[in-house]
Amino acid sequence: MKVLLAGLVSCLLISSSAFARDDRVKFPIEPLLSSSKAKQALLSVPVYFAGQSHATPSNTWGEVTTSKKTNAFNKSDQEACEWVLLSAIKALQESALKKGMNAVIDVKSNYKHQEFSSSSEFECGAGKFLAGVALKATLVTLP
Repeated sequence: MKVLLAGLVSCLLISSSAFARDDRVKFPIEPLLSSSKAKQALLSVPVYFAGQSHATPSNTWGEVTTSKKTNAFNKSDQEACEWVLLSAIKALQESALKKGMNAVIDVKSNYKHQEFSSSSEFECGAGKFLAGVALKATLVTLP
């Protein structure tokens, strides 16, 4: 009986992981960054995604990374992903300030260490219960 019960529990655990969702989805950057939600959440440190033009840096600190997750339960993928992107961007902005820099440039998605570079979209890992965004960027001083 114990063997049968152990087998049943094992089957349930294995099958539940088969139903786990970890989709890679992409959403536009600009509508979010223009929103009142972003204006309330983010700092006044300029952020430029890969390919967006900016002044030539007068000083470079170097590349940094951040990885953030948020509760996605009962939220659309876009809603959860936008929220966690704002959290990740704010972490980059805070890093810039701590290092004495005034801007974040060349921001790229780096979900599960797979780089996605775009000036108009970001990549997010969306699941049933969690959404995650990983970013890498360069901290700089702009004139």
